[in-house]
Amino acid sequence: MRSVEPIPASTVSKRRGVWPLVEGALVRLGSLEAIVLTAANHQRSAWRLRRERDLEVYAPEGPTVGTEPGQLEEEPDVRYGDGEHLPGGLIAIHTPGPAYAMYSLWLDGERRVLFVSDLLARERRGLPSFLPSEYQDDPRLTRVSVRRLAETLPVDVVCFAHGPPIVKDGRAALERALTRDAEQLEPVAPTI
Repeated sequence: MRSVEPIPASTVSKRRGVWPLVEGALVRLGSLEAIVLTAANHQRSAWRLRRERDLEVYAPEGPTVGTEPGQLEEEPDVRYGDGEHLPGGLIAIHTPGPAYAMYSLWLDGERRVLFVSDLLARERRGLPSFLPSEYQDDPRLTRVSVRRLAETLPVDVVCFAHGPPIVKDGRAALERALTRDAEQLEPVAPTI
């Protein structure tokens, strides 16, 4: 399996909007209720869509508004924190590591779905893997976050910010990612 080549956060912030959202993809989703960001670095089209579609933007507590990497370009309509209920039946789970203000989203329905944001990535049909440490605020804390999710949630489906979803045995996929972690960092207890 080839390694995942993420774009550094500093590059993404300079190139916001280079990956335009295909309009047809929005149509296939049906009616939109809101835009929920898992981190400041996932805001690319959020503000444009807020204006064009009259949608509220939900963003994590923490990031300030500004032009630097890790900041939000605009003030969201709603700030959220750990355990809060969000539109679409989502529940926010604070999962620091890639960024300190990083959240995963949990949908506890008929199929239990976990959106892991940047905790892990997946290439094609491969196993999920951790992004290289140099692209994370705290790689050890990332592993603590993934372990906590694997140990506490009965995950069926895992959705990634980078790569296709795993549509069955999601919890086992999280556990395999931890087992085959190429960097083999010893996780430490979170201090946040």
